[in-house]
Amino acid sequence: MDFGSINPVLLIASLMVASTPILLAAMGELMVEKSGVLNLGVEGMMIVGAISGFIVAVETGSPALGFVAAAAGATVMALLFAVLTQVFLSNQVATGLGLTLFGLGVSSLMGQGYVGIRPPASPRMEFFGLSDLPVVGPIVFNQHPMVYVSLALVAGVWWYFRSTRSGLILRAVGESHEAAHALGYSVLGTRFAAIAFGGACAGLGGAFLSLVIVPQWTEGMTAGRGWIALAIVVFASWRAWRVLLGAYLFGGVTVLQLNLQAAGIAIPVELLSMSPYLITILVLVIISSDKRRAAASAPASLGRPFHASS
Repeated sequence: MDFGSINPVLLIASLMVASTPILLAAMGELMVEKSGVLNLGVEGMMIVGAISGFIVAVETGSPALGFVAAAAGATVMALLFAVLTQVFLSNQVATGLGLTLFGLGVSSLMGQGYVGIRPPASPRMEFFGLSDLPVVGPIVFNQHPMVYVSLALVAGVWWYFRSTRSGLILRAVGESHEAAHALGYSVLGTRFAAIAFGGACAGLGGAFLSLVIVPQWTEGMTAGRGWIALAIVVFASWRAWRVLLGAYLFGGVTVLQLNLQAAGIAIPVELLSMSPYLITILVLVIISSDKRRAAASAPASLGRPFHASS
């Protein structure tokens, strides 16, 4: 075993990259759940975003257009969920599960002609030579633009909930849609917007997988990241900064297990591969072990159907 081959600086830089898809999807789902809607279709939206972005990037030669297409494709999926659950009042859990299955099937069909194709390279940002600085250069100043977008999203969502009128309205809808409706706020409009935002974020996370991390199209390449994003939102007690910590924990364990495999550690590969999921869930469960606090943090109307006549 050669542990000296593990570079801590590169490990942290890789951690940020590996965490980005989870962080994007989880922040989108945080917005959705804060509005009182439970969307279990994150995995399906991510995989549709992955193939939509991949196809457009390959056909146009533009990774930027690929990310736009990924957000658009996943948003369409999210709006389908919104119509079914908010207009036709279908069960949110069943509809979300159906959305994931539908997304996995549609992405498999769309991606049949794109297996083995490499997408155009997606450049990293350069900050006037600051990337050459020791330690902080590779970590802070030499990342893909979507890494910075994901971090800005955390700060933006936190500020939105805390300091804006529309954010307060969204939280009010999530806590008591009856009271919000009685005050004249548009419950359906607020939830449609939140669901669309969540879909766009999930699509960006999927595109980051297929255009940056892999980069290629592989059927089922999300590999449960949508479910991890859902778990992180719940176990982080619906708080943006805790979501960031949970996503980076998953990314860190993922990168570490790959480095341990490369170092030749005598642990079965299968056990190392499942360790990011197990350790992330275990730590988040411990963090959220205070059931009273967790219950108090959950939006009171989460998962409850809204009847405009009520």
